[in-house]
Amino acid sequence: MGDSLYPSRRTVLEADCRRCPALADCRTRISWGTGPTDADVVVVGEAPGAGDPDADQWRGGNHTGMAYTTRHSGRRIRALFDRLGYEPYFTNAVKCFPGGEEGTNREPTSEERANCRPYLERELDEVAPAVVAATGKHATATLLATEGRSLDGFVDRVLTPERLPALDTWLLPLLHPSYQDVWVARLGYDDGAYEAVLHETLAALVGEPR
Repeated sequence: MGDSLYPSRRTVLEADCRRCPALADCRTRISWGTGPTDADVVVVGEAPGAGDPDADQWRGGNHTGMAYTTRHSGRRIRALFDRLGYEPYFTNAVKCFPGGEEGTNREPTSEERANCRPYLERELDEVAPAVVAATGKHATATLLATEGRSLDGFVDRVLTPERLPALDTWLLPLLHPSYQDVWVARLGYDDGAYEAVLHETLAALVGEPR
């Protein structure tokens, strides 16, 4: 996977955002959305991972500047939607790597999510997807916040669509690919059954892939 395989047709909204000083200090690059800007589905991650700057490919959004381009999560979520036949637009709720101890990820704060939310809202306004697939609790909380709603429990919402009238789209919470192996069985699925329900739900909301 080279960077050129995922060109973004979207104009960068702000080249050097400094709304969150802690994020600006630890990021390498801002990780903007990538993919077709007329996509039926937008996949929203939580934030770019630390990544590996020395990798030949799948270096991660903190180094590529493109969402969901890490070896584990990026490769996994892109392969999932490729199998389903959809070509989503991929982005993050928080566009900068939230550095934690020893170079690991920490959870984005509510303030950081709020600071980044206008960028996400502008992306969704431009793409105008039928469905926003939010991977993980932080991405789901960000999408609900566009309606002034809070997230009260995440796992029970997974694969259950909710209408977002202000964005004129459906929210579909998904397990984050980094935690799917942990939680999918607790929801009563194996990977195949989880994927089958996702396909059925997307087909109902969007229609079969173009």
